[in-house]
Amino acid sequence: MDKKKGGLGRGLSALLDEIKLTPDSASAETTATSAGVAVQTLPIASIRPNPRQPRRRFDETALAELTASVRERGLIQPILVRPKGDAYEIVAGERRWRAAQAAQLHEVPVVVRALDDSATFEIALVENIQRADLNPIEEAEGYRRLIDEYGHTQEELGRLTAKSRSHIANLLRLLDLPEAVRSHVVEGRMTMGHARALVSAPDAAALAIQVIERGLSVRQTEALAADTRAAPPRTRNRSGTPAPDPKDSDTLALERSLSETLGLPITIDADGIRGRVQIAYTDLDQLDMLCQRLMGERF
Repeated sequence: MDKKKGGLGRGLSALLDEIKLTPDSASAETTATSAGVAVQTLPIASIRPNPRQPRRRFDETALAELTASVRERGLIQPILVRPKGDAYEIVAGERRWRAAQAAQLHEVPVVVRALDDSATFEIALVENIQRADLNPIEEAEGYRRLIDEYGHTQEELGRLTAKSRSHIANLLRLLDLPEAVRSHVVEGRMTMGHARALVSAPDAAALAIQVIERGLSVRQTEALAADTRAAPPRTRNRSGTPAPDPKDSDTLALERSLSETLGLPITIDADGIRGRVQIAYTDLDQLDMLCQRLMGERF
């Protein structure tokens, strides 16, 4: 692909020279600089979304607010499209196009540009990053596609998106996580910082569930992952589940003594100087009895 110096694709650099894509507001559309740009109207039925759009999730509440604004004031900022067969494909502005559809507009303002696939994807990715519309996984997948399909380097992506090379490298590492962990990030149950802490951890999917259920901070997640990496691998029984770690006689004796004192099963899991004591109960009466004993109340 031909490129201008600095790593910018020709389509993207031309666009940035000609039109300023400013972020949408939840309550009002913003206006594009139109100097030297031919803005025309097209039937909304002749415009199609880009199937390779890096953004896959659209906030329904924000879209409803934008639809109300478009219904009242029309679409002010044009949609960037490119010719595609007998129709036009969206390059930037799919959220505005969706709002215009919901507002039942018949025509919308557009800027038509003849762009190749690489430039189209670059523009879509940069626009969404500038608007902070992508979650970390979507952004990482966008970078990966530009590297794998169009031969970009991380340095070029940094110039393209005004992001540091370390930021891009850290995002790309998220793609090494299991699908279950990536889904937690996409759904907003975990942050990029939490996910990064689990990249090299064994059984990251199981650790992610612990992080979410326990509400751990990023620092606590890093410590949990470090502890897991430092622990010796556990053997597995015939069913494939981890076999329990062997316990020394002192630990077993202490478990028996505590179980007899409280009248409930006690399990001690020790790892060096740290560990965990688990008390099992089978009904609320046993839990009530346990609470009273732990608080020193008499029966």
